[in-house]
Amino acid sequence: MTAAAGAPAPVDNPGGVPLLRAHDIHAYYGHIHALQGITLDVFPGEIVTLLGANGAGKTTTLRTISGLMHPRTGTITFDGTDITHVPAHRLVTRGVGHAPEGRRIFGRMTVLENLQMGAYTRHNKAELEMDFDRVFALFPRLRERSSQAGGTLSGGEQQMLAIGRALMTRPKLLLLDEPSMGLSPILVEQIFDVIRDIHAQGTTVLVVEQNALMALGVAHRGYILQTGRIVLGDTAANLRQNPEVQKAYLGG
Repeated sequence: MTAAAGAPAPVDNPGGVPLLRAHDIHAYYGHIHALQGITLDVFPGEIVTLLGANGAGKTTTLRTISGLMHPRTGTITFDGTDITHVPAHRLVTRGVGHAPEGRRIFGRMTVLENLQMGAYTRHNKAELEMDFDRVFALFPRLRERSSQAGGTLSGGEQQMLAIGRALMTRPKLLLLDEPSMGLSPILVEQIFDVIRDIHAQGTTVLVVEQNALMALGVAHRGYILQTGRIVLGDTAANLRQNPEVQKAYLGG
């Protein structure tokens, strides 16, 4: 299998110091051992994807990285600092943005108010105006609907808003959880084009995605999760050519 059109160029120094490192992460929901020794790295300037079936632990991995839950054992470092037990609202100010599964927008608030909520910790008006312009350039439809209640948007527009709200935190690392879920093929293409644009503007991205073909088309590297464990990690090009990955995730 050949590399997908538009696949990103390799990162120059994937063996350097990672922006994010999760090491031997064990996380639980009550007595359920959801993550069983997850170890992964994301280097500055990369797009990395997490692939796996429902229940594999992908969303739990992102929730643990973003501080919405904390591991029982293991360590997470971000930008050289231990963030294992730092709460989510503090990680936002350190540069971790999260567009969660299911979008989780504020349905009664307008599009503009949702974006303002993403920027609630920031006070530099000039930078805020730049970031509003950035989001509206990425998602022109949001500008058209800026005074419309978030809950009245289509599914695709709500996904745009969730990503836009995360970008308003001005993240160094953007976590995207199932950005294509429930979207039409045309909108899926648009969302992944936007992910490429966000990366090109200098943001490192970690994306959970069930559409493995699209995810591996934009990613530099990927990890395969099964029942709370990483069973394979490789370049996106190698994963696309792996017979087991093709059979399980690419319809080969």
